[in-house]
Amino acid sequence: MTHPDTFSLAPDPDAARAAADRLFAAVRRDLVARLPPSAEVLHVGATAIPGCLTKGDLDIVVRVEAADFAAAEAGLAGAFGRNAGSARTDGFAAFEDARRTPHLGIQLTVKGGALDGFHRFAEALRTDPALLRRYNDLKRAHHDGPMAPYRAAKDAFVAEVLRLAASDA
Repeated sequence: MTHPDTFSLAPDPDAARAAADRLFAAVRRDLVARLPPSAEVLHVGATAIPGCLTKGDLDIVVRVEAADFAAAEAGLAGAFGRNAGSARTDGFAAFEDARRTPHLGIQLTVKGGALDGFHRFAEALRTDPALLRRYNDLKRAHHDGPMAPYRAAKDAFVAEVLRLAASDA
């Protein structure tokens, strides 16, 4: 197992993507059953993007209407541990399950809220090969290095992509 303070790419991204797809199908069924009808459950991490290099984890975003946020948060908190290293606001909460293979992360957002960009970032990577190459280059540059500099570089990249996507809209 990879040390949590080290950023390491999965040796076989296609196998990692297949494992994440299988887990997403199973987890999605459970989530849909426990969440309000407004919930949109999306596979948004690198394993959801063909050709994207990945650590091999599964990232899911659950998008809900503001009126359903508290109920969705309670439903997720009853089934998953909170991601203690993540922000928690009136429109965002993060959960995880490290016992799953692959590691599972779930981000709950209010549709249209300040932190509701995961699906837009994934879509930008799916539709822009040059952007995907830049993201893969960023990942290669941080492979087997400390997690903190990778996360800072990734955060800056995501912010840039979302800013450009907003200006194109």
